[in-house]
Amino acid sequence: MIVVSDTSPICYLLLINQIDILKALYNSIVIPQTVADELRASESPLVVKRWIAQHPDWLEIQSIKIPQEFELEKLDPGEREAILLAEKLKANLIILDDKAARQIATERGLNIIGLLGILKDAAQLDLLAELERQGQPIGAIDLVIAAHYAQSFYDRSQRNLRSDSRIGTSLILANRRIINPFSANSQFSLP
Repeated sequence: MIVVSDTSPICYLLLINQIDILKALYNSIVIPQTVADELRASESPLVVKRWIAQHPDWLEIQSIKIPQEFELEKLDPGEREAILLAEKLKANLIILDDKAARQIATERGLNIIGLLGILKDAAQLDLLAELERQGQPIGAIDLVIAAHYAQSFYDRSQRNLRSDSRIGTSLILANRRIINPFSANSQFSLP
């Protein structure tokens, strides 16, 4: 099975120390060079930079030529290259969270899954039970979900800013804390 991933699902799984879910579900993952570069970026969390610097054998990094396609220009470079690489490799699955990228990938005939789908599949196979055995609170999953939605909102607002400078951004993360939308009293600090 050939599975290609974008940046954010890898980041979130690393942040909750569950990156091996990808290996357990798919055996191997392919990412474009640009995604590897985004994972190495100075603003990436330290755990992400360390992981990509010495990535596991089940992760393959490939370069790809980028044709000029208007449809893909509205996407971030990692999303754009992940879609093109998935097409080139005739991937069975592409892991994307961004709504616009998912829509384009679907229109191009790619099978998609997002972070929440991965966590659902992992739960169905009892892979998340390992979180509790490791002493890691299941609330870490809620953090990922909350952060995922916050990032998705921020990304959409930034795209709107690029296309219309009159639109403002209002992402509220007081003291780098996110209120968990699934549990009224839960709060998680962001790294």
